Amino acid sequence: MPRIPLTALALLAALAATPASAANFRWANDGDVNAMDPATRQETVQLSFLSNIYEPLVRRNRTLGLEPALATSWEQTSPTVWRFHLRPGVKWQDGSPFSADDVVFTLKRIQAPNSSMRAPLSPVKEARKIDDLTVEFETFVPDPIFLQEQTNLLIMSKAWCEAHNASEPVIIGKEDNYALHNAMGTGPFKLVSREPDRKTVLEKNTLWWDKPEHNLDQVEFDVISSAPTRVAALLSGEVDMIYSVPPQDMARIKQTPELKLLQTPELRTIFLAFNTTREELPSSDVKGKNPLRDVRVRQAMQLAIDENAITSRVMLGLGHPTGEMWGPGVNGYDAALDVHPKPDAAKSKQLLAEAGYPNGFRLAMDCPNDRYVMDEQICTAIVSMLARVGVKIDLNAQTKSKYFNKINAPNFDTDFYMLGWTPATYDAHNVLYTLLGTRNGKRGEVNDGGYSNAALDTLIDKIGVETDQAKRNDMIHQSIEILQKDVATIPLHQQVIVWAAKKNIELAQPADNFFPYRFVQVK
Repeated sequence: MPRIPLTALALLAALAATPASAANFRWANDGDVNAMDPATRQETVQLSFLSNIYEPLVRRNRTLGLEPALATSWEQTSPTVWRFHLRPGVKWQDGSPFSADDVVFTLKRIQAPNSSMRAPLSPVKEARKIDDLTVEFETFVPDPIFLQEQTNLLIMSKAWCEAHNASEPVIIGKEDNYALHNAMGTGPFKLVSREPDRKTVLEKNTLWWDKPEHNLDQVEFDVISSAPTRVAALLSGEVDMIYSVPPQDMARIKQTPELKLLQTPELRTIFLAFNTTREELPSSDVKGKNPLRDVRVRQAMQLAIDENAITSRVMLGLGHPTGEMWGPGVNGYDAALDVHPKPDAAKSKQLLAEAGYPNGFRLAMDCPNDRYVMDEQICTAIVSMLARVGVKIDLNAQTKSKYFNKINAPNFDTDFYMLGWTPATYDAHNVLYTLLGTRNGKRGEVNDGGYSNAALDTLIDKIGVETDQAKRNDMIHQSIEILQKDVATIPLHQQVIVWAAKKNIELAQPADNFFPYRFVQVK
């Protein structure tokens, strides 16, 4: 046996003594983050990723409870004024100091016309700097969920944005600026390289104010759109973790000794929605009117869809059928109203005939193919179900970047679509205000189909300011009844989050499907 030089032995000993904190972590998803600018899209994958770089004043812990982040404490000085005491000594990743100026700047930036994150902070009238480490937020009216709304206000550096001509956000796909492709925050990780739709690399921020619970030096996020290729990368050890996991591969992964599955119910509700604003639907063969404006047509389409078959056969059990636009874990959920109508093809055809469409009609449907659990497969199943009652669907399934650019503001270019939503505040008001309220420049920011109901709008306004929890919940339940009677949308299911990882990877899997790298340990 050859002798090992003392210098080599010393090197081996040094490596053996290296703490477990020196670790690299590589994971893969089926779709990319749309942009590095946190004001450009109110979407979980983007906000989750950017929350590793940028931080809010108040953040979520492992169990989704609220805890201090860039603010150490806060209090209300009046029913409409909140005062936040900022954390001293926080540095931006370029070494410059964080201050109240950055908070005031970020609020103004997120409330700019091109921002897609206006809705959660729409109750705020203004932010005022009291001193370098104190800031006040004044709301238009009392806001019972103000702290919850703060968790997605990811603070940006005023000086950095101004230096790079990014003081206002731009619309993805319409304009371009530095902040779409670059990032500089206060969080636990900083951006190293960015190759859209391929690979993004982060590294540990050594200037971070908090004590790390992670032991990562570097995180590589790979986009692998093909499900078989993504699973193969995990099985071969090329990556340490993947999501989403195809249901058909779960058993195989579970039987692999060095791998593990992680599953938890998600707060997200998957639903179908209609364009009710257009006088005539461009994709329909019905000319001169919009059939989706007739509640009988919406009822007929709902009765044609067998959600139990979708969750059991298409999703292989990875979904909970629902009759509400928010599920268990969201404030305002009412189990008594969580009833999905039983499929009834005969009744569906009868309603279509009564509405003047005895032979049905043709319509296009927009659907992502890389965003939700089995999204394209679910849409394909819905196409078949609707065809049985005469509603012929032309399915347009595409990658989420193209899909969101098409259906979201400012285009709202869709007639019929599938979407998923996790209320950022874990409160029903977020769903009502953002998805279902009449569009007015603030409310209805992601009401892509343009649904409008004056009675619902009145309830939304009252829910937004009611501080008596019992009264507030009663109004939320009234809103559920309005939505169900009007078939404003067709709620489908709450999906189950399924991740897969090597057994030496420890992480937190919150029910909001955020992926905080600060909780990842490589053993």
